[in-house]
Amino acid sequence: MIASVHGTVLAVRLDAAVVEVGGVGLLVQATPATLAGLRVGQPGRLFTSLVVREDALTLFGFADDDERDVFETVQTVSGVGPRLALAMLAVHTPDGLRRAVAQEDLAALMRVPGIGRKGAQRIVLELGERLGAPAPTAGAAAASSSADHREQVVEALVGLGWPLRAAQDAVGSVLDGSPAPVGADEVPGVLRAALRSLGSARA
Repeated sequence: MIASVHGTVLAVRLDAAVVEVGGVGLLVQATPATLAGLRVGQPGRLFTSLVVREDALTLFGFADDDERDVFETVQTVSGVGPRLALAMLAVHTPDGLRRAVAQEDLAALMRVPGIGRKGAQRIVLELGERLGAPAPTAGAAAASSSADHREQVVEALVGLGWPLRAAQDAVGSVLDGSPAPVGADEVPGVLRAALRSLGSARA
């Protein structure tokens, strides 16, 4: 198993990056939030999970080993493959998924493209406590840093190559001018929606 890769980032796309390791460019699938932390021409490290199929070897990359462990654990649910597992982590943080499962929050799970009510119920039933307990949240601290979370989405879009003004406009469009705080768990979802908005505008 390839547990991690570390090398020069040769390319960053919306759904994957190419990391050069020992003269070989490895294509690594990842979430937009993870890819936003990479810079072309700079060293990058990703924790990885290798998925072996009859017709392909696919490498999935994550910002830390907790994300990778959650990615592998959710695939133990019947009907959840690597693509859907990655989509879950594109919408929710690992702790966000833990809270959704622990609280049986079907609506939160159904925000992931490809997961309906029955799928959400199956995830809650089959995962149980296998994801572990989420980290305790500090309401006041989260509220005080809400502005930083909104800016984090903008910075991620800029890191993916979008102009600052376009990134700010896309985030504003997704949030529809709402002054409500953007929680840490919402960052991946807002980022994903902003990328869709920017892609539509480019088209």
